[in-house]
Amino acid sequence: MNTRILILGSNGQIGTVLAESLRTKYGRDQVICSDIREPKLQADGPFRLIDVLDSKAIEQVIQEENINQVYHLAALLSARGEQNPSLTWQINMQGLLNVLDICSRLKVSRLFFPSSIAVYGPTTPKQLTPQFTSLQPSTVYGISKLAGEMWCEYYHHRYGLDVRSLRYPGVIGWQSLPEGGTTDYAVEIFHGALKSGHYKCFLKAGTRLPMIYMDDAIRATIELMEAPSDKIRIRTGYNLVGMSFTPAEIAEEIKKLVDGFTISYEPDFRQQIAESWSESIDDSSARADWGWSPRYDLKEMCREMLEKLSGKLA
Repeated sequence: MNTRILILGSNGQIGTVLAESLRTKYGRDQVICSDIREPKLQADGPFRLIDVLDSKAIEQVIQEENINQVYHLAALLSARGEQNPSLTWQINMQGLLNVLDICSRLKVSRLFFPSSIAVYGPTTPKQLTPQFTSLQPSTVYGISKLAGEMWCEYYHHRYGLDVRSLRYPGVIGWQSLPEGGTTDYAVEIFHGALKSGHYKCFLKAGTRLPMIYMDDAIRATIELMEAPSDKIRIRTGYNLVGMSFTPAEIAEEIKKLVDGFTISYEPDFRQQIAESWSESIDDSSARADWGWSPRYDLKEMCREMLEKLSGKLA
């Protein structure tokens, strides 16, 4: 089958890198990017202005472009979402329902929905959080992702839609700044180290959270979508992780590579969100079902982040 891909929400932190990877793999004209705004940089390939709340626009582009795979990335994230819960719910939930309905009716072969560690909550085991466990999210973003997982499973069982999902931890990449997440510090800290030699962290020094380097996150996403359907046992969201660390631990690694780097701590409202999430995750289901395995640890990630970001900032 000729793979024709639509990415909804392609301007975001993950979308920009995923689009480039998919275009390298399948061809630039085979991947249609879309977002509610034009990209900041000129798109190197087809681009459409699409609001995920506009179901007619989504349906039109899928039909006109003969789309058979959709990556639905459009959403408001955790920290930004708490500033406007009703809008976050509308975009995250109604946007997903629009996509599920259209993909089901038009027989789109595969759909990707990004879930998040935000589905975890105070009743979830903090250490090595299992695939199947108590989920009681404390943010509207997490609530929308948990509800989204259930809708994805529902559409798979009722309508046969081949929908696949990952529970992303904090994603760390040099390509762009994140936009309103609770784990944003793990990207911002590298910018601070290179620009001023200092970073003021909005989380406490010992706040441990699960993370993943962007290269691993993109590879996991594509590997999941390419896996045979009979290998995908979980239609809610697969646990996924690359590493777990605290702000103090990543700061120590950066100090080894950036002379004179310092960090200070001024926790804000995101501290409470972070404390409701897991510290480490068991992603053995992803490893067993479709062969997931991370390639980057904290040391290697810090080395590459500083190298790549230095070149970009220069």
